[in-house]
Amino acid sequence: MLDLHGFFKNRTSILLIIKMKLSGILTLIICLLIPLVTGSLSGLANVGSLNEWYVQLNKPSFNPPGYLFGPVWTILYILMGVSLYLIWKSPAGKTRIKALIIFGLQMVFNFAWTFIFFYFRQMGWALVDIIILWLNIIIMIVFFYKINKFAAIIQFPYLLWVSFASVLNASIWLLNK
Repeated sequence: MLDLHGFFKNRTSILLIIKMKLSGILTLIICLLIPLVTGSLSGLANVGSLNEWYVQLNKPSFNPPGYLFGPVWTILYILMGVSLYLIWKSPAGKTRIKALIIFGLQMVFNFAWTFIFFYFRQMGWALVDIIILWLNIIIMIVFFYKINKFAAIIQFPYLLWVSFASVLNASIWLLNK
């Protein structure tokens, strides 16, 4: 005899599992898109200044070639998205809320730096912004570590790159005063 109750119960469970998996995948995609789109928008909005103004500046000997910036930032934005996803999927609580807020804050400073440096051509104020960004990244890593160690650890390349970018920003500012 056919057990229709068991058949529909199992089918409903399978559909629920599929829905949960799709929800997780959609959340991951959104978490990846937040930093990727933010970075892309700031880069696209300022590409004109890069080509006409930045190339004319005096730069230190350790200034990396321009072709490195796109791939490096893409990798860093993907790592930010993965960390955001891991924190977002963690249990709700005050620490998670603080971690998400600090993530948002560092994204604001990250986004603003490109406009301050390239669009407004204010290298000194860009240096102030990047130092605040650097501090926000450290705070973000601390909060992420309390929730998910892996989410924190994969932010160290970002911290290192922004450390380097801070020295580069300061050097370019000093060379072009």
